[in-house]
Amino acid sequence: MKTVLKYLKRHTITIILVILFLFIQAMCDLALPDYTSKIVDVGISQNGIEDNVPKNILKDDLEKLMIFMNEEDADTVKEKYELKENIYELKELKEEEKEQLSKKLIDPELIVLMIEMKDKELLNKINSKEDLFKLLSTLNIENQSSATQYLNIDEKLKIQYGINYVKNEYQKINFDLSKTQNDYIANTGIKMLSIALLGTMIAIIVSYLTSRLAAKFAQTLRKEVVEKVMNFGNKEFKEISTASLITRSTNDINRIQMFLTMLLRIMIFAPIMGIGALLKVINNEMNFILIIAVSIILVLVIILFTVAMPKFKLVQELIDKVNLVFREILNGLPVIRSFANETHEEERFDEANKNLKKVNLFVDRIMTLMMPTMTFLMNFICILIVYIGAKKIDAGTIQIGTLMAFIQYTMQIIMSFLMISMMSIMIPRAWISLKRIGEIFDKKISVEEPEIINDIGKKFKGNIEFKDVYFRYHDADEDVLENISFKAERGTTTAIIGGTGSGKSTLINLIPRFFDVTGGKILIDGVDIRNLSLFDLRENIGYVPQKGVLFTGTIEENIAFGKEKINKEQIKLASEISQSEEFIKEKEKKYKSEISQGGTNVSGGQKQRLSIARAIYKNPSIYIFDDSFSALDFKTDKNLRTALKKITKESTVLIVAQRISTVLNADQIIVLDEGKIVGIGTHKDLMKNCEVYKEIALSQVTEEELNGK
Repeated sequence: MKTVLKYLKRHTITIILVILFLFIQAMCDLALPDYTSKIVDVGISQNGIEDNVPKNILKDDLEKLMIFMNEEDADTVKEKYELKENIYELKELKEEEKEQLSKKLIDPELIVLMIEMKDKELLNKINSKEDLFKLLSTLNIENQSSATQYLNIDEKLKIQYGINYVKNEYQKINFDLSKTQNDYIANTGIKMLSIALLGTMIAIIVSYLTSRLAAKFAQTLRKEVVEKVMNFGNKEFKEISTASLITRSTNDINRIQMFLTMLLRIMIFAPIMGIGALLKVINNEMNFILIIAVSIILVLVIILFTVAMPKFKLVQELIDKVNLVFREILNGLPVIRSFANETHEEERFDEANKNLKKVNLFVDRIMTLMMPTMTFLMNFICILIVYIGAKKIDAGTIQIGTLMAFIQYTMQIIMSFLMISMMSIMIPRAWISLKRIGEIFDKKISVEEPEIINDIGKKFKGNIEFKDVYFRYHDADEDVLENISFKAERGTTTAIIGGTGSGKSTLINLIPRFFDVTGGKILIDGVDIRNLSLFDLRENIGYVPQKGVLFTGTIEENIAFGKEKINKEQIKLASEISQSEEFIKEKEKKYKSEISQGGTNVSGGQKQRLSIARAIYKNPSIYIFDDSFSALDFKTDKNLRTALKKITKESTVLIVAQRISTVLNADQIIVLDEGKIVGIGTHKDLMKNCEVYKEIALSQVTEEELNGK
């Protein structure tokens, strides 16, 4: 897991940038409900008047307000205004000074507004504090109590009455309220539009950065997976099947890529939005509604997580199974058709497909519950807020715009939790995919580079020696090879023959270190191959497998597969020696002819000859032919070996063969039986001294034919 995540360190700067942009985007989104509230409450309801501090007020009206203040407050208020032609104009004030002035004006404004509502003519008679006390003495107890209660109302409602007072003052001096209102709405709207555009631009940048980062991360993972798998031995391929490796390098990495994109765009953004919106409404009287909503969401997510989590791993395993069955069907299609077994294979695939469908349906049905439930919850919460908010508006404790802003912030909080809950469903899937990719990276390679490399030069002489070699597969109970000892000198041909399952292919696969010996050692030019660089070792070996393998591309590219540069003369020579030139010339594009995937557009013999040509073109120190002549007719086989003999005089040749005719002229023949050497020598020696070899030989040709040869 750590191996997978370490590749993210390369993108640290991009991740920091994305997080920074997400904070800015969240701030933009969180600012919009406030501006909406201001447009409704201030722009529409209050005619653009933001507070209870009048910018202009008649001299007599300000002096009446000061009657209801103590001397200190009255002096402070008077200092903030400048008298011009019977009208006091507000001086330039800092925000803090304006807030203090608002507090000093609010109660007097309420009293004056109350008296105006009760008896406007009476208010005109009050010119001093003495007149005020006379007025209060004339009020009965009920009216005095009403006046006291009026001053004890909610602060927000006080501000609204104060604004109404200011509005009345502006009307007295013919102040253009319509222009004030339009200017305020226009300015606030422009600010909203600018913030929305900024948020949109940042969202586009974040989308670009996250998509690019996730794509690069996925590309790196695929590259590293392929590089790791290239070093896998048979042991690793048995532990992780080819079908599973394909699923992991495609489906799992795609899932990780999608999760990383969503993680950066949603998983980080959602908490920022949720916490930001929560801070905006933290002191609101209706916060209990949020507690209810969030609690329901958390319970829902926990239930879904508990039920769905075990199924996600099963889905990936079933995808592996479908891929495995389908791959086997494609590879074995000719055999399936020849045995008329299509129905059985279709049923086998259908069973794997149905199992995958059942689990996917179960998971999808659980997931489909999420959106309708969340939609219902959001609508229910919205109705509840409107119901409770309407009562508070009626009571005068909040305004319509404030309620609208609260609804928007509540939806932002719920949406944040919804996004987090949706991500919580993706997390287990991505976690399982990460673990599956991590298993590849954490897999210990059975055939590793030596810590200290013994350098014997780039070009080996090619002298091979097996010293008491034993080999056992990692999951086997018995040795496949026992006490194998022989030498294969430079310039000689060593043939290996034996019955099926005698260990011939296993023996030669030890030389390029496809496996490592479990006992004894293999020496090349006197050095243990486990102390040689894997690249140098394999660079000096021309290996031709039993089943010819061709790659998509031209014939020319396939022959030159082992070299960086294409030498047309050498390709032609390799084709002539491998007896490939004849069928290549018959093709329309000659060496430029395309080879289809898996070499399906050439015959088995042609595929084998091109594989041999590839080894010849490499010009190695050691040639290994693993039953590579089996698909050739006797004439082609003989011509090929004769031509091959001329160019391998300075190389070591090892041939695994089933045909006696292929090994007759070898310098030495090694006979294997049940993993042990039962004979070493020339054909004539073995016919006299090795019963196993003699049985193999006589099973193919008569004794007279052998003696004739």
